[in-house]
Amino acid sequence: MRPRRARRRLVLVGNGMAGVRAIEELLELAPNLYDITVYGAEPHGNYNRILLSPVLAREKTFDDIMLNRAEWYAERGITLRAGAEVVCIDRAGRRVSTADGSGAPYDRLLLATGSTPILLPIPGSELDGVVTYRDIRDVERMAAAAAPGRRAVVIGGGLLGLEAAHGLQKRGMDVTVVHLCETLMERQLDAPAGDLLRRSLEERGLNFRMAARAAAILPGPGSRAGRVAAVRLEGGEELAADLVVMAVGIRPNVALARACGLPCDRGVLVDDTMQTFDPAIYAVGECVQHRGACYGLVAPLFEQAKVVANHLAELGIARYSGSAVSTKLKVTGVDVFSAGDFIADADSEELTFRDAGRGVYKKLVVKDDRIRGAVLYGDTVDGAWYFKLMRDATPIADFRENLLFGQAHVGDSGTAGADAVTSLPDSAEICGCNGVCKGEIVRAITAKKLFTLDEVRKHTKASSSCGSCTGLVEQLLANTLGGDYSVPPAKKPMCACTVHTHEEVRQAITEYGLKTISAVMRFLEWKMPDGCHKCRPALNFYLLCAWPGEYEDDRHSRLINERAHANIQRDGTYSVVPRIWGGVTSPHELRAIADIAEKYRVPTVKVTGGQRLDLLGVRKEDLPKIWRDLNAAGFVSGHAYGKALRTVKTCVGKEWCRFGTQDSTALGIRLERAAWGSWHPHKVKLAVSGCPRNCAEATIKDFGVVCVESGYELHVGGNGGMKVRATDFLCKVETEEQVLEHCGAFLQLYREEGRYLERTAAWIERVGLSHVKQRVVDDAASRSALHGRFLEAQRHAQVDPWAERASGKDVNEFVPLEPARAAEPA
Repeated sequence: MRPRRARRRLVLVGNGMAGVRAIEELLELAPNLYDITVYGAEPHGNYNRILLSPVLAREKTFDDIMLNRAEWYAERGITLRAGAEVVCIDRAGRRVSTADGSGAPYDRLLLATGSTPILLPIPGSELDGVVTYRDIRDVERMAAAAAPGRRAVVIGGGLLGLEAAHGLQKRGMDVTVVHLCETLMERQLDAPAGDLLRRSLEERGLNFRMAARAAAILPGPGSRAGRVAAVRLEGGEELAADLVVMAVGIRPNVALARACGLPCDRGVLVDDTMQTFDPAIYAVGECVQHRGACYGLVAPLFEQAKVVANHLAELGIARYSGSAVSTKLKVTGVDVFSAGDFIADADSEELTFRDAGRGVYKKLVVKDDRIRGAVLYGDTVDGAWYFKLMRDATPIADFRENLLFGQAHVGDSGTAGADAVTSLPDSAEICGCNGVCKGEIVRAITAKKLFTLDEVRKHTKASSSCGSCTGLVEQLLANTLGGDYSVPPAKKPMCACTVHTHEEVRQAITEYGLKTISAVMRFLEWKMPDGCHKCRPALNFYLLCAWPGEYEDDRHSRLINERAHANIQRDGTYSVVPRIWGGVTSPHELRAIADIAEKYRVPTVKVTGGQRLDLLGVRKEDLPKIWRDLNAAGFVSGHAYGKALRTVKTCVGKEWCRFGTQDSTALGIRLERAAWGSWHPHKVKLAVSGCPRNCAEATIKDFGVVCVESGYELHVGGNGGMKVRATDFLCKVETEEQVLEHCGAFLQLYREEGRYLERTAAWIERVGLSHVKQRVVDDAASRSALHGRFLEAQRHAQVDPWAERASGKDVNEFVPLEPARAAEPA
């Protein structure tokens, strides 16, 4: 018998947010791999350091910001040494030691020593009443010194300084902020935004000395000789003070790492696996320097934590490639957002909007038709959207003229509407798929200490189904967390089973000839051997798209509707929608449907929004028999259940309508016969209107045709679902053959580039309409090649699944389970 492997020893130095998050991630991946010991210099469990300002302002208590109490460590078998500061690392002996002489051996060591506040080396900085602003002890010292009528001087007009000033003012103190620069928060704001912020804070009662340098801190006379009494500025002005707060920055705490010989620059140097020079030692958080950058926001630190947990769990496949960060701040009720390079250089340009009356300022820095940076003041509801455009390098040329007015003015892909969320009541439903309201999401964020979209999905299910409410949920996160929240990183894995993005997976499938789901998982080192309900359907589609005719559909990787080829309804029965080409039927077909409905006692026959007939209330075991009868009457599946072409809606066109300009009905039938059976990242609907009156509603379809006297206008990217989006005009063509070619090319491009469960609306907003036009309209060779690949795929796809099931394929799917009988006594 193979001997059981002994548990290894992991020591974490630093009980802050980054280090403990790494332990949490590790416990998810490998709960029994290590005996874990955590050293923290503070005598507490793990708390949310970024919420210290609300504690200072009496908006929260210390209990409110606790993340993990001592019980959490004990329940997981973790040894917590709170209040024990590690002072030495013996790398050769693999042991850490504390100041009292105790210590612990390790096989793996994780450094998360955070950062330390900078104390200006000016006379008087050692006086009683001079504090920094870093941990809960600093907050307690400030709170003890604060009282109505007393005076405070805050040195530093950055985020921490302004938050400290706000908190002390809320405690009744007369506060003056001394700042070295002309602009407040100069690392996040440009001069106009900083000026608006200063004036707003002055109106709220704060005092400022801008472009001023503190020269000395002065003691009081007599019995106050050891205590602060004033701050003297260069130039001689003296500001009376009972309390002085230094908030002039932080630096990575590398003392311990440097003392044991680990290479350090500004921070502890790590590679993409978060490993230091010593392979037994990893490091995460504010103490780290990765590719020259140090981070202080939550999102990058949590990304690092996920990577290091992956390697500590010995999976070895995660990499940290750095983070694009944005900052959304809430300073005394003033909303501020900044991201990227917000100062234009010679090669970039600035787009600005300023409404001094409303206190609104927006600036976008644009280069090569991409957003490179943003500063928003007073109106930050579009901050997450601008950051997403910047992070994804989305071309903005198509909507540049409306860009500064926000997402609501450039269309709605089904993920927008973020600006409306702030005014919604708590009872407003955000996620229609799972029935989750705004209040439930906000309570979960605050009560369960959630920081990321994935965490909200896990705890509330909001945004976990169709994803159309993702923008709203992200905005709720941003509004609730303020500075804690950063938009998820650009590289977003398909699901928790892998570290690879949709694009990386698709590229690997084609480049390396991967032709089964298991081959993809093996080659890309899937974390979960069988995948999950998110990645398996996506992989199944990507393989179908890449290898038409070679890849065999995996029914086990489809959801119930696609497996059963019918829509499951509320009561457990199914609905059946036969395909009616272009919406045109006949008395014979209607009579056949009526006979079948009566034969199988179908309780409801409904005309759908796509001009089809829906037989509702069919028992699962009756499905093959109904399909057999429908096939006999000439019908095939309408694919009303699938991520596939659904319908082609038409009007009566010039044959019957006095306004019709073309034969829209016949064209709709041609389109449907060409495209039926095609699988897509999401459902696809087409429409053909016979004239600009647009009775077939072609301008809210994925691909719409509006007939005019001189030809056909083609529109793409419409969405008539939960969030309506009008189409973008693609081009105008002259013949039906050109319509068919452009339609096939467009659908194939969507099939090849769309992420699974991404509608055409969201895909076009992600890649840009110009990109679609270039591939489908401007480049004839590209259009022809796309259309050719679409036709080739259709040669293998246009097989009626109903006929296959009616003939006996997958028969077990439709046989009801019988209850087990109790065993009879012998």
